[in-house]
Amino acid sequence: MKRVGFLIEQIADVDNLRLAFYKAQKGKRGKREVIEYRNNLQQNLKLLHEKVLSGEVQVGEYHLFKIFDPKERVVCAAHFNERVLHHAIMNVCAPYFDKHFIATTYANRENKGVYKALELAHLATARHMFVAKLDVRKYFDTINHAVLKQLLKRLFKDKCLLQLLGRIIDSYSVEEGRGLPIGNLTSQYFANYYLSGLDHYAKEVLAVPVYIRYMDDILLFGDDRKRLQEQVNAVIHYASECLHLQMKSPIVQPTSIPIAFLGYRLKTNYIGLTQRSRKRFEKKYGHAVKMWDKGRWSEEMVQAHVLPVLAFVRYAYTKKYRHVILEKVENRRGPTA
Repeated sequence: MKRVGFLIEQIADVDNLRLAFYKAQKGKRGKREVIEYRNNLQQNLKLLHEKVLSGEVQVGEYHLFKIFDPKERVVCAAHFNERVLHHAIMNVCAPYFDKHFIATTYANRENKGVYKALELAHLATARHMFVAKLDVRKYFDTINHAVLKQLLKRLFKDKCLLQLLGRIIDSYSVEEGRGLPIGNLTSQYFANYYLSGLDHYAKEVLAVPVYIRYMDDILLFGDDRKRLQEQVNAVIHYASECLHLQMKSPIVQPTSIPIAFLGYRLKTNYIGLTQRSRKRFEKKYGHAVKMWDKGRWSEEMVQAHVLPVLAFVRYAYTKKYRHVILEKVENRRGPTA
C-alpha cells in the first residue's frame, strides 16, 4: 500500500479544526471547559492551527478516573483542546487507516460495528463445525510503542504527522514503552490498526475460512478441528513474535456449544446474553430508574443511559428475560414510583 504524505496541513486547516471542535463537544456542550472554549472559538482554533504547524501543540494532559463497566478500567480524559486535536487528526487520517483493514474487522469503522460482527459470527456458527476464540491479555496496556510507530511509518510518510502521532503515543504508558490511554480517539484507531497485520496474515497466509475481529476479540471458524488449532497456534505466535502481545488461553470448540463474543452467547440457532451482560443491564436500568425517581435525571438523561443498553439486550433472544427484569425493577420502586 502506497504511503501518504502532506497531511499535516489538512489537519491544521481551520475548517477541519472547526469540524473537529463540533465533534469533540458532542454530548459535552454544557461542560465548563467546552463553554469556555466555545466562547473564544476563533482564537482557540487559530492558536491550535499555529501550534499544529509549528509542532508545538501540547499533548498528554490527562485526567485519570476508573470505571467498572463491565470490569475495572482506567480511563484517560484529555484536555478539551487535545480532544479537538484528536478529532482533527482522525478527520483526515481515518480513511487511510480504513483502507488497510480487511472486510471482517469491525471496530471503529463506518457501516461496521458490533451488530455487523455478530451477524457474520452467527451465520458462521451455522455454516462451520468449529470455532476458536482469541483475545489479547490487557490489550491497550501492552501495545508496544516502538512497534506501533513502525507500523504507522508503513502508512504515512509525512514526518511532521509521524512526529505528532509519536508524541501522542509517548504521552502515556503503563510501563516503559507500552500502553495506550483508554478514552483517546487516537487510541481507538491505533489499537485497531495495530492488529491489522495479524488480520491479513490470518486471511491471506493461513487462509482461515471465516475470521472476525472486533478490536482484540477474535473468532476463527473452520470444519477441521486439527487445522483450526494449527491456525490458532500460528496466530498466537504471530502476535507474540511480531507484535509483542500475549494472548489469553484460546478456546476451540464445536459451534453447537455457545461461544461468548462481545457480550453475547452464540450458537447455531440462538443468540443469548452472557451473565455479565445480564448483570450490566439490570444494574444500568435499575440505576436510571432510581435517578429518575429521585429527580436527579431528566427524561432525556434517562433515555440517553437506558436506550443503548436496551438496544444491546434486545438484539439477543431476551423477550421473556426483559419482562422479568423490568417487573423486578418496578417492584423495587415500591409506592414512591
